[in-house]
Amino acid sequence: MTTLITGAGVIGCHTARALASRGEDVLLADRQPAHDAIATIVDSPAVQVVQADVTDFAGLSALITRHGVRRIVHTAALLSTAIRENVRKGVEVNVMGTANVLEAARQHRIERVVVASSTTVGYPVFGDFEGDAFPEDFALRSIRHRPGSIYAATKVMAEHLALLYRDLHGVSTVSLRYAAVVSAWSGPGTSVPGRVLSSLAGPASRGDVSVIDDPYVVWRGGEEFIDARDCALANVAALDAAKPTQGVYNVGLGRLCTFDDFVQAVRLRYPALRIELRTSATGGFAGFPHVREAPSDIGHAERELGWRPTFSLADSVAHFAPFCIAAEA
Repeated sequence: MTTLITGAGVIGCHTARALASRGEDVLLADRQPAHDAIATIVDSPAVQVVQADVTDFAGLSALITRHGVRRIVHTAALLSTAIRENVRKGVEVNVMGTANVLEAARQHRIERVVVASSTTVGYPVFGDFEGDAFPEDFALRSIRHRPGSIYAATKVMAEHLALLYRDLHGVSTVSLRYAAVVSAWSGPGTSVPGRVLSSLAGPASRGDVSVIDDPYVVWRGGEEFIDARDCALANVAALDAAKPTQGVYNVGLGRLCTFDDFVQAVRLRYPALRIELRTSATGGFAGFPHVREAPSDIGHAERELGWRPTFSLADSVAHFAPFCIAAEA
């Protein structure tokens, strides 16, 4: 049985590695595979790296037929920075690409489709939320709580498409809302958590002062993080889950982290870390206006998927910081 993973980024590669480690055949597809970077994470004869574009439905369908694909993990997407540079392309990849994956799954009777989503879909509600843990099925005002970015809007659409393909066409879908993903590698693409880690760990590793002048890498209140390797393990758990009834699940540490907490996690790895703050936070994480005061409820992921996070923030920093440093060299 072959599993297709769309998107050969950090999460896609770690998912391929996890599946290959238990003897499964994996097809890792990307529009422009970064072969050297991919090989630093997964280098197994069980994983075949191919060039493919999720916006090409005919090509995607042919790929599924040719390789006997029975399951799909859909991580291919453009992040906010890339979308700001080309909005139409971002919507095409993130929305139509997801629609193509789901339609191909319907036509080929794929056993399970796991769709990568994001906790950014709930960010607009933070200012009005008063509970202890943020649920997947939160109360939403359709205008007041509209997505705060085009990226988040595409993830909202992807989740609804997945649920509708499940409800209307019987496609077994699971959407995973990753918290802010801590990762780094030698391939393309950078996330805000990666920028935070790089801005702190890079100078600290050289004995320099970490100058923080980017308002996007400081925040008031808390933010919830997750290790890219835990995202991969959640993807595998979602593939295996017998009855993922809810269909959408939070994937995070289940606790909030302040900027000072992040600094302390880096200091555990680099005790000589020194910081010079030249900016101040005016809102929540990544410049979002609302300050987060509650972590995600990850209970449904544990009960229905059998998943819980493995890596702490300190673990993530220790693992990924050297990749940040190598990228700067």
